[in-house]
Parts: sequence; structure tokens; C-alpha cells
Amino acid sequence: MSRLKQFLLDSETKAFDLGHRATIKFNIGKYNAAVQRGLTQYTDHELARERASYIKTNTINNLDKYLMEFESNFTARGGKVIWARDAEEALREIGQIMKRKRARSVVKSKSMSTEEIHLNDYLEKNGIETVETDLGEYIVQLAEQRPYHIVTPAMHMSKKDIADLFVRKLKIAPTDNAEELVLTARKLLRDKYTAAEVGITGANYLIADVGGIAVTENEGNARLSTSFPKTHIAIVGIEKMIPSIMDLDLFWPLLSTSGTGQNVTVYNTVMTGPRQPQEKDGPEEMYVILLDNGRTELLSLPEKREALNCIRCGACLNVCPVYKNIGGHTYESTYSGPIGSVITPHYDGMAENKHLSFASSLCGACTSVCPVKINIHNILLLNRRQSVDQGLADKQEQTTFMLWKKAMKNRTLLNLAPASIKNFVLKQVLKDTWSKRREPLKLPAKSFNQLWKERRK
Repeated sequence: MSRLKQFLLDSETKAFDLGHRATIKFNIGKYNAAVQRGLTQYTDHELARERASYIKTNTINNLDKYLMEFESNFTARGGKVIWARDAEEALREIGQIMKRKRARSVVKSKSMSTEEIHLNDYLEKNGIETVETDLGEYIVQLAEQRPYHIVTPAMHMSKKDIADLFVRKLKIAPTDNAEELVLTARKLLRDKYTAAEVGITGANYLIADVGGIAVTENEGNARLSTSFPKTHIAIVGIEKMIPSIMDLDLFWPLLSTSGTGQNVTVYNTVMTGPRQPQEKDGPEEMYVILLDNGRTELLSLPEKREALNCIRCGACLNVCPVYKNIGGHTYESTYSGPIGSVITPHYDGMAENKHLSFASSLCGACTSVCPVKINIHNILLLNRRQSVDQGLADKQEQTTFMLWKKAMKNRTLLNLAPASIKNFVLKQVLKDTWSKRREPLKLPAKSFNQLWKERRK
């Protein structure tokens, strides 16, 4: 089944699943309320957005310079940088590190870039135990699912769903106490940190002037994943760059407020390389894998380049009417929601994913909440145009629009067929789309053109 057909099937299923919609409405509602409270910390939130947009746009436009600066500063402190053009190259490099370290187990903190390259599947196929240490990621790993949301991987699950999952998978006694569920996961994960040979993270930001990565989190699992194992691997998209460590006072609060409504997240860490001689903890070796995987393709398109400004806050998902009805898993991609619909066709192929850019009402809510002011709904339109220009529209669609164009440009041709024939054509064309859930469209017996002529007489 094609991705489009699967998307349509899953969308219909989720849209009419009242239990799913109730869970999402409740969870997203809590987040939206928290974000509104969090925004009160700003005296001028719009100015903060303008500044962040300017800094990210300038950085992306000069990305080559900043990447080289980052590499120079990071390697100066003993870190190692690996450039990966695609997922296959990144996985091959990680596999070689694992062989050198004779790694049998890995602890991971939350990372969308590792989801993007399907790292867990790769490691497990090579006999390496991989444990997600973020609670939400751990839950979806137990459920054998992909993350549902950029920020909150298990947003689609209620407390009862999680309790039932723990009973089934971890053999605990039934409970509806959230604290007990969290403690259960914590106890199981503690031993994993000390046993793992390698810790893997993503990064929220690459910092050029200090040659470091910035990681923001609420549970402390990223710190544990990078402190106990002797080797730390960070897999980071090249677009995560910011010029200076001084920019974090702008970007950390923007990310946390837009994502979860917090003034700033609980744990904020900057790592600039492996453990230094005077330091007491940290890894003996640290690698940063700079992941391209379609990003330079997007970088080469000036009118769409601003999509690389994204800081992965998830705000656009929380306000999107389409996402709130069909859910994150329906997209069948690493990045869901409006920003996922923008970037996935460039990261994972336009032909297979062009339909995502059409799965939008273009209401502009995503653009209005983006903390770095990405014009998301406009880029969705540009993706649509690109897919048509590349000849990716199906034959039926091409034929329909060709006939429509001819009719619209020729009044005589438009008036040629009676309303009954036009209604029959509309019924056939729209039977699987508009008319599936609505009353069929019907044209009046007389067109406006005919009525106007009669009035003039």
C-alpha cells in the first residue's frame, strides 16, 4: 500500500476514534494552557521571536562557516566530529564505534535525529541492547511504537493505557498511581546507566563559538546517559547551529515556553568535549555526528530555507486542527504535524511524502505560534507547487485540472453543458473526497452568466 493510501486510511480511522480524540484533546489542552501561562514571563514575546528568527536565519545562511568553527573548537578539546551525508553513513560510523568499544548495551536520551535514522532498529539487529531513558520514549519503546509527538512521545496514551502496558510488559501489580509508575521505570533504568558502554543523545543546539552541544530536558536522564558510559555519541542535525553560547539566554526560554509552558526546563547542560584532566566525571570519548540527511537539499532552496530554523518545540503540532484530529502516528514519518509536513518531503523523498503538504487547512495557526517565525503554511504551498512542477500529481488530478482550466478560460465551453451533466461530473469526481462525508455539491439550473444576460435583457 502506498503511503498516501495508508495515510488516508489511518486518518479516517483516527478521526472517528472518539477515545483517541478525547485523550489528545485533554493532553494538548493542558499544554496549551501551560504555554499561555508561560508566555506571561515575556514583556515583549514578539520581539523575542523576531530576534530568534534573525539569529537563526543569519546562521543558516552562513552555515558552512559556523559548522567549521564548531568543528575546530570541539576538536580542540579532544572531541571527534563525524560528518554524515545520510542515515546509512551515520549508522555505519556508529556501528564502527560500537565494534571498537565492544559495546553490548546503550542508554539513549530523547533524540528525534536518532529516530530519523532508525538507530534503535540498527543497534538491535547488531545484537546491542538499546534502552530509551526518557520516560515517554521508554513507554513507546515498550509499546513497540514510534514517538507520537516531537516533545511528548506518549501523548496519545492515558494514565490507564500506560498502567496496562506496564502490567503487561513489566509484570507489575495493577495500579493507577502515576508516581508508582514513574518509580517503576526509574528503578529499572538505574542499573542500565552504570552497565552501558555507550551513551547516545541528540542536542537541542550546536554552539559554534565554544564548540559545544546544548541539551535541555526535564528528567535528568540525558545527564545520566552522558556521565556514566565511557563513550558519548551525540547525533545532531546540522541545522541546530547557533553562533554563540550567549544566544542560549534567548533560545532556551523560547524553546521551553513554546514547548511545555515552562520558563526554562529543569536540566540545561552544555557539553564541550570528553572529560578533561581536571574534571571528575563525564565520558572518556565524545563524538558529534553532524547529520545532513536531506538538509542541504532544503538549504539549496532559498524560498524554503527558513524551515531549517526550527528548534523542535512542537508548538505547531499543538495548535494544528489536522494533527489534533488524526494524531502523530498517521503521518508515518519521524516529524509529524505542520513542520513535519514541511521537512519530511525533503528529508525522505518528495514522491513518497508529497501528500503531507496537502494534509493542511492552511489556517496559519502554526505560523502564528512558531517561536522563530517560520512561515510554515506558505512553505506547505511551495511544497505543493514543487510536487506539481516535478510531475508528481496523479493522472486523474492532472486531467481534472486540465479540463477545469480549459473551461475556466472559455465561457462558451463552460456554458456548453447543462447543469444536470455538470452535477453528474461533480458527483463522480468528488465521490471519494468531498461527497464521502458531505452532501454532494449541486450547481443551480442557471449559471450566474445566464442570469446576468437575462437581467440585462
